Amino acid sequence: MASVFEPRSSTNRQPLGPSMADTLPSIDFGFDELRDRMAKFTAKFDAFIEQGRKRVLEERNQFRMNVAELQEDQRMKKKDIEILQLKTNTHQQTIAKEAAETREMQTSIATLQSQYDSQVSVRDSLKAQIAATQREIDAKLAAQAAHAKKVEAQSRFNVPELDFWVTTLCLRIEGAGQTDRLKFVYTHVDEKDWEREAWFELCTDSRDYDVKHCRPKLERERVEKVLERVNENRELVGLLKGMRELFVEAMKA
Repeated sequence: MASVFEPRSSTNRQPLGPSMADTLPSIDFGFDELRDRMAKFTAKFDAFIEQGRKRVLEERNQFRMNVAELQEDQRMKKKDIEILQLKTNTHQQTIAKEAAETREMQTSIATLQSQYDSQVSVRDSLKAQIAATQREIDAKLAAQAAHAKKVEAQSRFNVPELDFWVTTLCLRIEGAGQTDRLKFVYTHVDEKDWEREAWFELCTDSRDYDVKHCRPKLERERVEKVLERVNENRELVGLLKGMRELFVEAMKA
């Protein structure tokens, strides 16, 4: 422990010899070197801090730029998604519309096919009916032609006789408006009016004769009896005479 020396008054102070401190060796602590090293360390530290600050600023700016780019990309992608969604909706609506049109077309095609099948069936039926009708017409034409030939053959031999009965029975022969009918008109059947006429239409479309219409009206049973006799012997004169007799009786009645 260091001793404390009390100073004495100057009047009593005696010159002393060299002190102990003066005899101590000088010690160099290297403060200048330490100060220089600390200054260099401080400069390096400050440079490090500055570089770190710059790097942090750069990284923060880069981060902000990256965030901005990401936000922009996100906005663009969101816009692309909205456009894609709109296109998807439009496409779905188009598909739905086309599906509806397809169903409608299929229904129309089915209806047209049904109508076509029905028309084909009707056409085939009409063809069959036409063919049957044509066969009937051909058969009737053949029968009429044969009958006409027969009548013509008979008429060549019976013209004088027919003329005789036409004159005798006060009769004239007319067309009835159809190829297979003849109209026989009598006069002098009514004693009160010799000009009064009576007539009947004879149908010749078949082998047996048939009376379709007559004036005045006659009883069908009596007409049938006359036709029955005529169709048995095939003598037209018998029909002409029998019908005249029926008209005369009808006029008297």
